[in-house]
Amino acid sequence: MGTLQETAYAKLNLALHVRAREADGYHRIETVFAFCEDGDLLFGRESERPSLDLTGPFARELAAESENLVLRAAAMVGARIAFSLDKRLPIASGLGGGSADAAAALRLIARMRGLAFEDVFGFAAAIGADVPACFFSQSARGEGRGDVLQPLGEDLAGTPVLLVNPRRPLSTAAVFAGWDGRDRGPLGDWRAGRNDLEAAAIALVPEIGAVLEALSSAGIARMSGSGATCFALFEQVGARDAAGEAIAAAHPDWWLMRTRLR
Repeated sequence: MGTLQETAYAKLNLALHVRAREADGYHRIETVFAFCEDGDLLFGRESERPSLDLTGPFARELAAESENLVLRAAAMVGARIAFSLDKRLPIASGLGGGSADAAAALRLIARMRGLAFEDVFGFAAAIGADVPACFFSQSARGEGRGDVLQPLGEDLAGTPVLLVNPRRPLSTAAVFAGWDGRDRGPLGDWRAGRNDLEAAAIALVPEIGAVLEALSSAGIARMSGSGATCFALFEQVGARDAAGEAIAAAHPDWWLMRTRLR
């Protein structure tokens, strides 16, 4: 079998309500996951030993990390694959990059072994809380740690999205540690929801506030996950592209991606 490819789709939290801090230190959340058409690209081929080659605009930042979830996924399944990861999404950015990469690795391994995706899905939760959602990369409501999933029940495919990141990595643990502990209520309609981690993230990276201000003309603009990436949803591609051009001109040092929900 030759080289196979999987897309590690960028994950968005359209809303994220933090309900409680559990005794084990984890947090109970309610969220709505959505996924973009674009993301990192993962390639793999059978090999005598597992390996990972990094390319792309954020390869250098990822190489500095001590452990990669792609190799962890392969080790858990017992697969020997030579991976190449085209790292297109910023790291530590609230887009589920590492989790999406691991989920893509599991899907790729299943294809190589002629398995159904469900045959390797059981490994997802053991790798990380967001990996189950990223595995199928379909819009869903998530509860618990984000790993208790149910279908969203509405089709968001094709919705134009603008992603903006101030190029500041942000520790998920640090943001959750900064949450003020207030339960602001359950998540109903995600359009009327919020991200309860925004205040803690802005305290660590004030530029997030500037990004949200730059996106404020859109109908819905929020931070994704624990940040620092923010997103805006648009009704028309033209409006998305115009907003992207204005932000790119005003903030050439920021990272932007123009995409759509899948």
